Order: sequence, then C-alpha cells, then structure tokens
Amino acid sequence: MVWVVNKQVQIGKGKRCHLWLGALLCWLCFMVVTPKITLSHKPLQFADMRNFLGVPNTLNVITNFPFLLVGVVGFVLSLQGCFFNISLKGEVWGWALFYGGIVGLAFGSAYYHLKPDDSRVMWDTLPMMIAYSSLFSSFMAERVGQRAGLSCLFGLLFAVLFSTAYARTFNDLRLCMMFQLIPCVAIPAMTFLYPPKYTHSRYWLWAAGVCLLAKFEDALDKKIYNANRYFISGHSLEHLCSAAIPVLFAIMLIHRTIRCQRLGDLKERPRP
Repeated sequence: MVWVVNKQVQIGKGKRCHLWLGALLCWLCFMVVTPKITLSHKPLQFADMRNFLGVPNTLNVITNFPFLLVGVVGFVLSLQGCFFNISLKGEVWGWALFYGGIVGLAFGSAYYHLKPDDSRVMWDTLPMMIAYSSLFSSFMAERVGQRAGLSCLFGLLFAVLFSTAYARTFNDLRLCMMFQLIPCVAIPAMTFLYPPKYTHSRYWLWAAGVCLLAKFEDALDKKIYNANRYFISGHSLEHLCSAAIPVLFAIMLIHRTIRCQRLGDLKERPRP
C-alpha cells in the first residue's frame, strides 16, 4: 500500500508543477483584470448598525464570540494531542496556528466592528489571512506530505506579511482578499488530485461549502436584514456561519484515522 501511494505521488509530480503554474497564472490574471480594491476612507455602513447597552454595532460585535470559544478550545486540543488525531509533529504547527488565528479573528473583528474605519480594517483581515494560510498548509501536509505542508506554511505567512504591507502602501486590498479564496477554490480542486492520508476527508468539502455560504450572506447583508424584518443582518450571519468552519474541522480531527501512510512520513516519529 505504501509503495502504491508513493508511486502515485511520483506520477503526480508533473501535475503538481502544472497546478502551481496554473495558480500563478490565475494570480496574474486576477491582478490584471480586477479593479483596484481601495480602502473606503469613510466609515463603512453595514446593514445592522443598532446599539444595545452602549455597544456600537452590537450584533456584529457579539457574533464574534463563537470564534473565541471555538478557537481557544481548538488551540488547546491541537497542542494537547489526546483528542485530535494528528500523527506528525509538523501538522501540529498548522492546526495550532489555524485555531490561534481564529482566536485573533475574534478580537480583531470585534475591535473593527466597534468602529469600522480604515485604521482598523487590517485588524480584522490579518488574523483571517493567517488562519486561511495555516489551514491550507495543513491540507498540504495531509495530502502531499509534512515537508510540503511546512514549506507552504512559511511561504504563505511571508505572503501574508507582504500582502499586508502592499495593502497599506498602495491602498489596495486585492492580495488580502485572495486569501479568502484559498479554502473555497484551491482545497476543493486539490481534493480530487491528491489521495487523502486520513479518513473523513469529506469535511474539507463541507467546510469549503460553508465558507462560500458565508460569503453569500455577507454579499446579501442588507437584503437578508430586510427579509427577516430587521432581526439579524447577513454580515452577522456570516460571522456565525464562518464560526462553524473550525467546528467542522475539530469534528474531523477527533474522528479521523490514518487511511494510508506515505514513505516520507514513515521516517517521522509520531507524536507521543
């Protein structure tokens, strides 16, 4: 079984090169075709701007609490190692940083929604980019190998810093927005190209679907708010829907088992 899997990986090296080349071309096309996404230079207007108990934009603020709860639990379980089935030490980095980014998103997004303006928008965007980068590196470690996952993690974290600096210097959020497309586009595409190492791999597709649903809710912020007679806005629903993504991955990590082992991973000692 090990030989067969590694043989498939060797055959897929050419496809891997084409995949990265295609991703680069897509990035270049995106930067050339799409218009510049600038900071607004004025307070952003969300559909629900209500104030309860002296808290501005109350629902948009408090709907970030699930991020904090799920992020803390996931971060502790990633490092603790008894409940999450993580077979390699390198995978711990990706998952711990993913849930750490979710915790940062809870604080950053709440801080931003208390007073939405240009000076605070990166506090909302930066932890989200870190979480998406760590999630994609965990996917690479599972599907391709630990070395590829760690290389992807460090490379994407550098890209996060570069994108943040680019956004602040050139007043262009396009690079930052691209990180939100990673779980929605790249992960489903690579799911069919690389065999899973663990069981319960369908959770990756479910999470990508929930991510797309959250983006639609955000895009239909005012329409959803009007449709339910001003009970909750689409942006608040996006927060709650997005918080379900780390929950899905926590369920996956708890129940999954090793389906096939790779030769490169066999050289690594499993976590105690």
